Amino acid sequence: QVQLVESGGGLVQAGGSLKLSCEASGRTFSSYAMGWFRQAPGKEREPVAAISRSGAGTDYADSVKGRFTISRNNAKNTVYLQIISLKPEDTAVYYCAASRRLLATMSPDEYDYWGQGTQVTVSS
Repeated sequence: QVQLVESGGGLVQAGGSLKLSCEASGRTFSSYAMGWFRQAPGKEREPVAAISRSGAGTDYADSVKGRFTISRNNAKNTVYLQIISLKPEDTAVYYCAASRRLLATMSPDEYDYWGQGTQVTVSS
């Protein structure tokens, strides 16, 4: 069992930046690939970024490439999402998730555990 707790969300002006964190419980964090997803009001949850167990492999949604960076620190059981040049359309609840897969995956069906989410609101 893995429990995930996101933090770092908030209200920010367009053009600003945020760094989201997701801390996992347990001692097997490095056994999971990790991902970030988001869900805007009235929309389906969508993948944003993913990272392999080792951190060597990453993947991003086309809409966030160049602005979002996913990273992880296995010693701290934490995965991060650095966001720059925020846009109003980035407003959403951001979720982290853990997958037993080795490699980064953008498919929500391949994730086994989910956090409760952190709200990001971007004002124009």
